[in-house]
Amino acid sequence: MARPEAARHPHGGERVLMGGAPLQTAAGALIAIHGRGGGAEDIFALAREIALPNITILAPQAAGNTWYPYRFLEPTERNEPYLSSALRIVADLIAQIGEGGIPPERVALLGFSQGACLALEAAARNARRYAGLIGFSGGLIGPPGTSFDFAGSLDGTPVFLGCSDVDSHIPKERVEESAVALERLGAAVDVRLYSGMGHTINREELEAARTILEEAFA
Repeated sequence: MARPEAARHPHGGERVLMGGAPLQTAAGALIAIHGRGGGAEDIFALAREIALPNITILAPQAAGNTWYPYRFLEPTERNEPYLSSALRIVADLIAQIGEGGIPPERVALLGFSQGACLALEAAARNARRYAGLIGFSGGLIGPPGTSFDFAGSLDGTPVFLGCSDVDSHIPKERVEESAVALERLGAAVDVRLYSGMGHTINREELEAARTILEEAFA
């Protein structure tokens, strides 16, 4: 029988990979969030490819390699308590990084697919200045018709959204809606849709993400 806390917070006991510069001396931090069926090791390796050596990289692991069970376009209650647990993981990491001396404006969020959806949702629900927000093949979470009215301000946070225009998991319309919602929160959004690309990340997207991190942490 599951413990009550485990039932409420299913991702709570999972590990977090950490590398790069030591938190105490780092110029900033990057939280990298894996996609459905992936793992912390996968997204950590990708983050290492584009991150500067002077930042700390943290990659949390989802229970069962999945942050929430159903599509991000389903009613949000269908994905509970997993979605709330996943958002709590991100918030807790930002708080822990802050205790280490790095404020949110020196923290960047990055994710692929389900992880991109989670990164975007976490930033929108807790709008403030971040070092950067990078969503590879993702969008804000909620069923069609969601208004995406969030409080607060992203205060000029640089955002990159990259996705295929025919992605079977991420409708291009949701990417575009997410860009509008984040701009409404005051973010500086660069959205790029790639013709006929699969559910993957291309070299141009990696370079765009690297540019955001270099400008934030160089």
